[in-house]
Amino acid sequence: MRITLAQLPVNDWDINANLLNIKEAVAQAADEKSDVLLTPEGCLSGYHHKFDLAQLKGALEELEAFAAGCRVGLALGTCMEEADGLCYNELRFYSPGGEYLGCHTKTLLCGTGEPPEGEVNHYAVQPLRVFDFMGVTVGGLICNDLWANPGCTPMPDTHLTRQFARMGAKIIFHAVNGGRDAASIAKGLDRRFHEVNVLMKARAEGLVICTVDNAAPEHIGVSSLGGIAVSDASWLYTLPDMGRHVATFDVPV
Repeated sequence: MRITLAQLPVNDWDINANLLNIKEAVAQAADEKSDVLLTPEGCLSGYHHKFDLAQLKGALEELEAFAAGCRVGLALGTCMEEADGLCYNELRFYSPGGEYLGCHTKTLLCGTGEPPEGEVNHYAVQPLRVFDFMGVTVGGLICNDLWANPGCTPMPDTHLTRQFARMGAKIIFHAVNGGRDAASIAKGLDRRFHEVNVLMKARAEGLVICTVDNAAPEHIGVSSLGGIAVSDASWLYTLPDMGRHVATFDVPV
């Protein structure tokens, strides 16, 4: 499978800017004959629940049509209010022909304090599911779903990578929007924790894990290394540590 990782800056309050960035990445993926483009968490809507729903739906329709016209599949990170009236933090899957396959909703929602406050109060969760993408069983995870940071995970870690492996998944698409600043703990401890979890879980479950973080702010290194991890606990490919990067890689399935 040919996979494009899009380490893009996510603008929390400018859906149009996000749409333009994603369309540019889709066009590059099409030029490189990619099967699917993976974006960061909240890449279209911004990483919050206060988006303009009408504007977001319009942008999503435009992106869906553009990607289908380019024959590029999507693993698209965005928040969205669904027909049930609930808001979800989603990783939406589309085939290269534009068919909507469904979405993974962030499951290990972040929250701190007692009772916990944060995204745990704003997003609903749907049951875990896998998707058939070009004959390959794939799953999606969003940020904390993979590493269950003990500092901000108020619910038990249900080991979602293991659940996916038991459901037959071969590739996991992992969309990240990690909080970070220039402090040493963000650049050191948090970054190492994220990376070792990706590598350890790829090895433990025999999975390929494709992961990409939000590039903003572009003058600070990402909170989680972007790349493709494989089952011998190594990186098949990695993205540069800092800034906007879109790159396409061939992944054996």
